[in-house]
Amino acid sequence: MYHTSDPRAALAAAPVGAKPAATHFAGAEYAKFYEMEPAENQNGARTWYARGQNFIIAYSDADEGAVLARANQPDEYVVLLPDPGAGAEIVWGNERALVNGHTISFVPAGASSVTLLGAAKVVRLMTTQSEDLAKRCSNAASYATPHPNLPPFEPWPEAAGGPKIRTYSLDIAATPGRFGRIFRCSTFMVNFLEPRNGPRDTTKMSPHHHDDFEQCSLALAGTFIHHLRWPWTTDMAQWRDDDHEHCGSPSIAVIPPPSIHTTQAIDPKLNILVDIFCPPRLDFSAKPGWVLNADDYPMPEPTPAGKSAA
Repeated sequence: MYHTSDPRAALAAAPVGAKPAATHFAGAEYAKFYEMEPAENQNGARTWYARGQNFIIAYSDADEGAVLARANQPDEYVVLLPDPGAGAEIVWGNERALVNGHTISFVPAGASSVTLLGAAKVVRLMTTQSEDLAKRCSNAASYATPHPNLPPFEPWPEAAGGPKIRTYSLDIAATPGRFGRIFRCSTFMVNFLEPRNGPRDTTKMSPHHHDDFEQCSLALAGTFIHHLRWPWTTDMAQWRDDDHEHCGSPSIAVIPPPSIHTTQAIDPKLNILVDIFCPPRLDFSAKPGWVLNADDYPMPEPTPAGKSAA
């Protein structure tokens, strides 16, 4: 359910009865990095890790000269420098790229490093194929058994021009009818939402659900309440209480399917939220103009039945 002013109101609804109704549910996952000691403090960076079923969030508070290296990264990953100012040098193979702050970069599999050119916060997004990092997540135990209602992870097609470092500025003006600033690669879709000054209008909330994918909401500034509600089934043992989780910044909320959810910004000053999906979302990708780097990363080929192969 979206307010008529929300661009997502134009998304096509899933056909009723297209999938069997879920009967078992997982709870939401929250990681409030501001309340936790970092999992790592080395090479000039303090790093916190938390995860969903398919993805890992690595949030780093890094000094100038800090190095974040991956010796044998199994698949493409994301480097987000959310703030203007200090950039970084990203090295992959024989390629070196100097990137500014307020950018998002996609780095191919293999050996790579990110060296900070000034003090900054850095967010890296990896899939759980990075087993060494999955073990360091504060909520690793929650995924000892896979959560229900999520299909096995399948990456999307690789970039049309072959593997290389790809960087995009986040300094993009809002456009009527477009939702946020969406970028995708073979493993992730990242929506850097428009900053909100002051609390959200509570008459324009957006309660909705996803049938078969998690949403990660990364709070980079401000304060939020994540409101979640789960369906009732005939088995009362599966009923769950509503969540109204208060989260400051930095933090993540991992929202499981098919919970009804909406997020309320409540800080009187700046609120910045980033929505993350692993793998990318088909419905957002199908909206013309929504994915800002769609020309670089193709969508999966449709199956004969007309559904995505991924």
